[in-house]
Amino acid sequence: MPDQPILILNKQQIQQKIDRIAYQILEDNFDEKEIIIAGMLPRGGFLATRLKNVLDKIAPFKSMVLTIDLDRFSSSLNAKIDFDIQQCNNKVVILVDDVLNSGKSLAYGFGVFLDVPLKKLRTVVLVDRNHKNFPITTDYSGIALSTIIKQHIDVVLSENGEEDAVYLR
Repeated sequence: MPDQPILILNKQQIQQKIDRIAYQILEDNFDEKEIIIAGMLPRGGFLATRLKNVLDKIAPFKSMVLTIDLDRFSSSLNAKIDFDIQQCNNKVVILVDDVLNSGKSLAYGFGVFLDVPLKKLRTVVLVDRNHKNFPITTDYSGIALSTIIKQHIDVVLSENGEEDAVYLR
């Protein structure tokens, strides 16, 4: 294993991935009036906001960002949300996270919406690692990496986008 982290995506490449995903979301939802973008804190929240910013420029529909704060180390669903779940009734929800590794976080993210009648639920990740313990796939991903279990993906995002990078270590 190398001592130095390996740069997988730089700031420009991350923005290109976000732009491409936004266009895919537009194509999948062009006839909607409003969509909900639910970002899983912390970095999924940053990605959700950036997706909304791109969609606001290119899409005819309104988009709203909501956040989900999960206890990722709990053995049961323990989530805090910053919205009334009923706002999602009969709407398209896009669940956003930075990395899809085991699938546990996205599975818990789905759990937040189990009792809500959604039009559809889609998932976005910046990096799909292909190491799933849960039967979770993503609808939109920036990059898919086949890594070994011992490797780690570091997604560095700032709210203003200055230090953005994805590293493999």
